Amino acid sequence: MHTDLIEVPGRPERLFLGDDFSFSSWEDLKPFYEDLLNREIRDAGELRQWFIDRSELESYLAEDFAWRYIRQTCDTADKDLIGKLEFFITEIQPHLAVFGNELDKKAASSPFLTELPDNGFAITVRGMKKAIEIFREENVPIQTEAQSEERKYSAIAGAMTVVLDGEEMTLQKAGDRLQSTDRVIRENAWRAIAERRYQDHQALDALLGKLVGLRDQVARNAGFANYRDYMFASMGRFDYTPQDCFDFHASVAESVVPILNTMAAGRKSRLGVAVLRPWDAKVDVEGRAPLKPFSDGEDLLSKTIRCFNRLDPYFGYCLSVMKAMNHLDLESRKGKAPGGYNYPLSEIGVPFIFMNATSNLRDMITLLHEGGHAVHSFLTRDLLLNSFKHTPSEVAELASMSMELLTMDYWDEFFDNAEDLVRAKKQHLESIIETLPWVATVDKFQHWLYENPGHNEAQRAEAWEKIFGIFSENVTDWNGLEPFRKFSWQRQLHIYEVPFYYIEYGIAQLGAIAIWKNYRENKERGLAGYVNALKLGYTATIGEIYEAAHVPFDFSAGYIADLMGFVKAELESL
Repeated sequence: MHTDLIEVPGRPERLFLGDDFSFSSWEDLKPFYEDLLNREIRDAGELRQWFIDRSELESYLAEDFAWRYIRQTCDTADKDLIGKLEFFITEIQPHLAVFGNELDKKAASSPFLTELPDNGFAITVRGMKKAIEIFREENVPIQTEAQSEERKYSAIAGAMTVVLDGEEMTLQKAGDRLQSTDRVIRENAWRAIAERRYQDHQALDALLGKLVGLRDQVARNAGFANYRDYMFASMGRFDYTPQDCFDFHASVAESVVPILNTMAAGRKSRLGVAVLRPWDAKVDVEGRAPLKPFSDGEDLLSKTIRCFNRLDPYFGYCLSVMKAMNHLDLESRKGKAPGGYNYPLSEIGVPFIFMNATSNLRDMITLLHEGGHAVHSFLTRDLLLNSFKHTPSEVAELASMSMELLTMDYWDEFFDNAEDLVRAKKQHLESIIETLPWVATVDKFQHWLYENPGHNEAQRAEAWEKIFGIFSENVTDWNGLEPFRKFSWQRQLHIYEVPFYYIEYGIAQLGAIAIWKNYRENKERGLAGYVNALKLGYTATIGEIYEAAHVPFDFSAGYIADLMGFVKAELESL
C-alpha cells in the first residue's frame, strides 16, 4: 500500500482551547482550568459539555507530554529534549495534579451525575471518585521527584553498549548472537551483555532504593499500609485484588513451571551438552541458523502491514496511516532508550510506535504486539471522552498479545521457507509458555519490594534469588554466574518506570490464548469478538470487556492448565 495514497486523519477542532492554542508556562493553561472549576453547571447537558471541554484540555496536554517523552526516548543523550520533558514534569504536572483533584471533586458532587447517559460515564466517575479518595496535596512534590528519578533509568540503560569483534553495538544487537550456532560466540555475547549491565548495577540498585522510599512515602501519606495497596487504588484495579495476584503466582508455579522444566531438559538433550548454560536458551536445538524474518525496519513494517491486511484490511490501514505520518521509530541504535511501546496520542488518535529492532523473531513479534495496541487506539479514537479511550492495562495488553497470535496464519509474509515458518511458530508458542513464569516472577518481586520498603540491597537481592527460583526451570546451570542472576531484575524497565504494571501481561496472555482458541474454532466469530471488545475502550468493566471478546476473566489453576493444554496441542500439531 502506497503511503502517498493514504488519507491522513486530522485532529478534531478545538472548541474550548482554540485551534491555535499553545503554551510556554503554567500561566497560559491556568485560565482554562479556572474556567472549568468556576463554571456554573445547571443541568445534565451542561455537565456533559463540561466533561467534553475538560477532555479536550486533557487530551491536548496528554499529547504534548507524549511527544516530549517520545522524542526523549528516541535520543536519551539530547539535553534539550531532556530539558523539555523535565519542564513538563516539574513545572506543569504539579499544577495539573492539584487542579485535577479539584475538578474531580466538582464533577463528583454534581447533582446531575445520575442523569448522564450510561455509556461510559459510570466507569469514568468511578475512577474519579477513587482518585479523590487517595489524593494528597503533600504527595505532589514527592511524585514529581519520583517521576524525574524514573527517567534516569532509560538514560543509564540507553547508554549501554558492548564491543564484540571490534564493533561497538547496542545490547539488543549483541543479543542476536545468543542465537548463534557457535557456542563460543553465544557465551562471549552473553557474558559481554551481562558484564555491561553489571557495571551499572550499583547505580541501578541505588536508583530503585530511592524510588521505593519515595513511593512508600506517597502511600503512607495517603493512608495506605504500603505502596502496593496504594497502586491498586491508583491504577483503578476494581476487578481483582492482591490475593488474586498471589493465586496467579501459585497457579503458574503449579501448572506452567513443570512445562518449563520439561522444555529445558529437552533442549539440553537435543543440544547434546553435558551442562545447559544461560547462553544456550535461544539457539536452535537442531543447529540451524537464526531466523531472520526481515532485513531492516522498512522491510519489517512493510511485511507487518501485509500481514495485518490479510487478517483484516482495517488493521493494515492503521499501520499504513502511521507510516504515512512517520509515527514509528523501529530500529535499534546507540542512545535510544531500551524496550518498545505504543504511545497513544490523545488528540490526533494516531499513536506512535517505538522499538529497538535488529533482525530477529522477537523484533517481529514486538511490532505485531505494538501494532495490536495501535489498532486499539484507532478503534477507540472516536469515543466521546479521553477517559473512555484509555483502557486499563489488562485490556490494553489483551489487544496486543492477541494480535501476536491472530496473525500467525499469515506469517508466511515473513518466511518464504515452510520450515522456517514452522520454527517461528514453535518458538513463539514456547515463548508464551515462558512468559507466564517471568510475569509471575516480576510481579511477586514487586509485591515483596513494597511490602518490605525498609529492606536493604542485600535483602533485595536475596528476595529476588528466592522468587526467581520459584518460577524458573531447574535445568540451567548458573555456576559462576550468580552475581549476574542476582541483579537480573534490573533489565525490567517496568520495575523502575511503571511500578506494578506487569501482572497485566499475564492476565492478558491468558485472555489472548482464549481469543486465539476462539479464532481457531470460528475465525469470523473469534475476530469479531476481539474487535468488539476493543471498541468498548474503557466504557465497561474489565470483566465485561473480556466477555465481549467471548473469553472469561479468570486466572485460576484449572483455567491456566486448560489453556496450556491448548498451546501444547498447537505446538504438537506443527
